Amino acid sequence: MNDPNDHKFRKYHPYQDLYNVPAQNLYNLPTAPEFLFHEESLHQRRSWSENLQYYTGTGYLAGAILGGAKGSIEGIRAAEHGETLKLRVNRVLNSGGHAGRKFGNNLGVLGLMFAGIESGLIHWRDTDDLVNTVLAGLSTGAIYRAAKGPRSAAIAGAIGGIAAAGAVAAKQAVKRYVPI
Repeated sequence: MNDPNDHKFRKYHPYQDLYNVPAQNLYNLPTAPEFLFHEESLHQRRSWSENLQYYTGTGYLAGAILGGAKGSIEGIRAAEHGETLKLRVNRVLNSGGHAGRKFGNNLGVLGLMFAGIESGLIHWRDTDDLVNTVLAGLSTGAIYRAAKGPRSAAIAGAIGGIAAAGAVAAKQAVKRYVPI
């Protein structure tokens, strides 16, 4: 009954179909995001909390890097003739760390304000478009500099709105013209 020449019965071999399979078929992972519920797939953007973390973290990191570089250059320029190498390195590290923390905190707060205002506008207007981003940039700049007076707030608001519109335009241009 278990004759190997008998074609009615075949031994079970769990790996029989895996011998001649190309590697790309084994690991054919989806490229689109997967969602548990259909309603989640309709919104092609980050949630407000993800947005908050993204803009705050990105702002702090960019500010810390730029501020650290600026402070390090200031520390190198402030070196006096006759100082030891240890003192010069200490001056560069101290000034770089101080400026990096200062710039990082300022840009992190700007990112936090921008993300909160943009998420609020998206919820209030019930749409996600360029207007929300520009209004969020304008509002962020104006609120950030409001303590310096109305003229400074207006200028900072205009700069924030233009910067937000420029960032969106640059993102769209990169999506359109740079193949990924």
